[in-house]
Amino acid sequence: MTTRELWVVDLGRRRYGDVLDLQRAVARGRISGEIGQDVLLLVEHPPVITLGRSSKDAHLLANPAQLAARSVELFEVERGGDVTFHGPGQLVGYPIVDLKRHKRDLHWYLRQVEEVLIRTLGALGIPGERVAKYTGVWTGGKKIASIGVHARDWVTWHGFALNVSTQLSYFDLIVPCGIPEVTMTSVQRELGRPVSLEEVAEVVSRTTSEVFELEQRRVDPAQLKARALTAAATS
Repeated sequence: MTTRELWVVDLGRRRYGDVLDLQRAVARGRISGEIGQDVLLLVEHPPVITLGRSSKDAHLLANPAQLAARSVELFEVERGGDVTFHGPGQLVGYPIVDLKRHKRDLHWYLRQVEEVLIRTLGALGIPGERVAKYTGVWTGGKKIASIGVHARDWVTWHGFALNVSTQLSYFDLIVPCGIPEVTMTSVQRELGRPVSLEEVAEVVSRTTSEVFELEQRRVDPAQLKARALTAAATS
């Protein structure tokens, strides 16, 4: 019987556009079957705002000059949800999962991603919670993690952003996830001590493999990129 694995790929800090291209390439390989296991990309981005399919113009509060002044890039993407921010001190995870091997239900999948984040926060000593009507994870009424996904042929990409030591003033540039008057927080703020992305990434990797019942395997980024390029060439 073939072992069902989760390939965990630590990308370090990379620009959003480069990782978006990689996500799409890996997803194509997962759809075609050239990439035979589910994948979790973990990354930290330089400052970037992304606009999902449900984004409203009024939820981007900064003009182009203000974004440029803070070196914030802007992307319109295919994921669900509204506007969000990624930046230094934030752990971003992109699970590229074939739901045909789990459950063909995007609502179930979103709840599983929330469960990953709630278990991760619990392991760090922070009580995580869901809020009715919204996707994401809160603690004490403050939002600490955002989720926005896309799927084709039941293969997911895009994912979640967990504020670890994020400079929260960046969220003043947007209405986060289109939720008026939401208060954002971070792992570091809640714990009152420095927390490394590496520490949190280790917990996220473990809880993702547990929640999706997969065996974790570390994969080198260059190896994954090579597999994705091979898949693209044969598709």
